[in-house]
Amino acid sequence: MAGLLLGPAHAVEPQVMIPAAPDLPAKAYYLEDFHSGRVLAEFNADEHLPPASLTKIMTAYVVFRELGSGNLKLTDKVTISPKAWHTEGSRMFIEVNKQVPVEDLVKGMIIQSGNDASVALAEHIAGDDAIFAQMMNQHAERLGMKNSHFMNSMGLPDPEHYTSARDLAIVTRAIIREFPQYYKWHSQKEFFFNGIKQMNRNKLLWRDETVDGVKTGHTEDAGFCLVASALREGMRLISVVMGTKSDEARASSNQALLNYGFRFFETRPLYKGGEKLAESKVWKGAQSAVPVGLRADLFVTIPRKQYDKLKATMDMDKEIAAPVSKGQVLGRVNIYLNDEAVTQTPLVALQDVAEGGFFRRLMDNIRLKMQ
Repeated sequence: MAGLLLGPAHAVEPQVMIPAAPDLPAKAYYLEDFHSGRVLAEFNADEHLPPASLTKIMTAYVVFRELGSGNLKLTDKVTISPKAWHTEGSRMFIEVNKQVPVEDLVKGMIIQSGNDASVALAEHIAGDDAIFAQMMNQHAERLGMKNSHFMNSMGLPDPEHYTSARDLAIVTRAIIREFPQYYKWHSQKEFFFNGIKQMNRNKLLWRDETVDGVKTGHTEDAGFCLVASALREGMRLISVVMGTKSDEARASSNQALLNYGFRFFETRPLYKGGEKLAESKVWKGAQSAVPVGLRADLFVTIPRKQYDKLKATMDMDKEIAAPVSKGQVLGRVNIYLNDEAVTQTPLVALQDVAEGGFFRRLMDNIRLKMQ
């Protein structure tokens, strides 16, 4: 991962002009870059809205966390309860008292948007759909979803069941980042179960080969909603559209957002996490310096054809004294495009530095007083 040369502040250059994002016929929409987190377009992104089956993105995240922790296996058999079987709305057509593997239920929930599958998974994991909703809310809070509250696993209307366009992007980003092995099911166009073939309702999977997810939703209250994600030449975008009036409107609105993002912006990797970028002087330590770098890979999203105009500067804290802990913030890397700050990222110690011996501490105290 090639990085910018760290150097002095740059000269001011003319600002880059980008057209406004498309104006969409939706109650809310949101577009962000997956790697950098930069928001490229938003409208009512924090408004509380009914999510309909977009709820199942959060349900899937909780299921994937359970799989990741070893509490659940894809091969586990789930006994279908009368409640799951009777659940109204979209279905994968599971049968009461039958045993269905977790993997089939997950695919039925994601691809066929089965409310019955969602309830069956929730009951298997938490014993009850309402208790599972508590787990959803706990994970939502941990992820920083500040405008969400879930009352059920499938998205049926409830006055206290809501989320926002920004929050849906947060959980989608978490699924793609943490569970790529399961995220791939969001691109599957059809699923056979119980002798019935049902198609994925995400029209963009057929229209745009770079789109590989994520989930549709529809109720009378919520309107037609879609969270989409696409990957083009290493750049991944997440788009959220809520509250349109038709299936076609949600598809075309997401396509417009994605095309806007890919047409006018590019995302570049700058520095690799854990890689030494510089050394910082350490006083009173067993070592006189400590290597510094970033906690995680740093990406920036900028207007297209502007990469050569990026500049980076580094600010290091003054008089860093031992002991120093690995991961301790010791400064900042600042990225600029022309006269505008693009991002500021903490520089951290890449290793521990223990306190030096008595003589070393004494000598450094004297040197500090003489500065």
